[in-house]
Amino acid sequence: MKVAVDRQSAEPVYLQLRNSISHLIRSGGLQPGDRLPSIRQMAEAANVNKLTVVEAYSVLEADGLIQARQGAGFFITQPAQRSPKRPSTFAPDQQVIIPSAEKPSFLDTRTALLQANVIPGVIPFNSGLPSASNLDDLQRIARRAIKESADKFFCLNPPQGDPKLRSQIAQLLVQLGLATTPESLLITSGSMQALSLITQHLIQPGDWVVVESPTFYGYLSLLQQAGARVIAIPMTASGMNLELLEQYLASHRPKLIYTISTQHNPTGITTDLAHRRRLLDLAEQYDCLILEDNAYEWLSYGPTPPPIKALDRCDRVIYVGTFSKTLMPALRVGYAIVTGDLYQPLVERKLLHDLHVSIVSQAIISEYLTSGHYRRHLNLRRASNQQNRDIMLKAMETHFPEEVSWTVPQGGIFLWTQLPAGVDLERVCRQAAEQKVLVAPGSAFFADKQGYPALRLSYSQPLEVIERGIAILGQVLKRQLGQRSLSA
Repeated sequence: MKVAVDRQSAEPVYLQLRNSISHLIRSGGLQPGDRLPSIRQMAEAANVNKLTVVEAYSVLEADGLIQARQGAGFFITQPAQRSPKRPSTFAPDQQVIIPSAEKPSFLDTRTALLQANVIPGVIPFNSGLPSASNLDDLQRIARRAIKESADKFFCLNPPQGDPKLRSQIAQLLVQLGLATTPESLLITSGSMQALSLITQHLIQPGDWVVVESPTFYGYLSLLQQAGARVIAIPMTASGMNLELLEQYLASHRPKLIYTISTQHNPTGITTDLAHRRRLLDLAEQYDCLILEDNAYEWLSYGPTPPPIKALDRCDRVIYVGTFSKTLMPALRVGYAIVTGDLYQPLVERKLLHDLHVSIVSQAIISEYLTSGHYRRHLNLRRASNQQNRDIMLKAMETHFPEEVSWTVPQGGIFLWTQLPAGVDLERVCRQAAEQKVLVAPGSAFFADKQGYPALRLSYSQPLEVIERGIAILGQVLKRQLGQRSLSA
């Protein structure tokens, strides 16, 4: 392969290499599956340093155009999978839920999940976590981070987080269309701590809080602990039902709206810009705060509208994000954007809660961002997730009964499967678990733990188990629907 380098150009040499190879790929000169020259061979051919080639290949990998195979070299990536034939058919009943105070706890749900996942050979479609990947990168990056930050390990960190990391996150968020400053960022022990601190500060017993229905079950438990009264507004195919929302904003005057605007958990829905603007307008009209929890935002397959916080001009929206769902959960690093008078009280509350987030974890995240490995990791994760989604959807088209409907998410790791009325959801989950297929029952995501029968399925599993697990689940569903027909 001949790649010309113009040493008089103002463009860095590694970008010239990247652009030349990118052009060859996009023009068809290099085909999917072709192997690129080794780093040494490319360095000799282009008459450049090997580190320059490493940087060029890293950027191409971040662009999703090439992929490294351990011990084999770099290869042109395969084209995207064919899109599933069946579109999203999500059209649930539009019933508002105002639950009683009694609900199972987050601890009960979480403990059951952790216990089930240690069983050997299970297919954990109930998992909300990314699969392990790029462990060699992790080891190198962690060693470098610890070496360069060792002097900080014997000191206390600011409660709002390491200044360098806050600055890096502020720069990162610009890619979402969200301009903020390090002084508005609060680093937390995962997004769950951010949600907890914000809810404890804002909500008093008896306050009304709006949530989507269904929604993240962990936040429902936080509201229960705070003594809040919940109004669960049903989701439509385009997001929370805003007509119903306005009715309850007028009648109940809630203090807070909790929303997941991008890659909604559990449905996978992303709202459009018009929906976001209207939601913000309603919050301003009825003097209500918005808590925007976008844990899976960075896993979108294509462009998404800017977060609601990016549209906020009155310090009405608090935005929460995390690295747990995009990088790895064990580091426990999340963040919140808090503007206006709320920031300082939340910093003080956090200081009393845990002093500061682990300096080691913050240093590792910072090194991922500094080195560019986070961007590369995200591109690989998105490509893998999209392939897994397509495989799962095709398997569902093949193995699921026709009466079952589902969403087709444009990112994240979840899709939401709605079952016909009258299906025994508990029995479906139990019979699937007996065959080592774990699924998350939809009841966990409704404010009254009931709602309509549904399943949340995660496609963050290895490709080789997805079709097998869906085939087993399809058999269980067909048996259940057959039994329901016989008893009708």
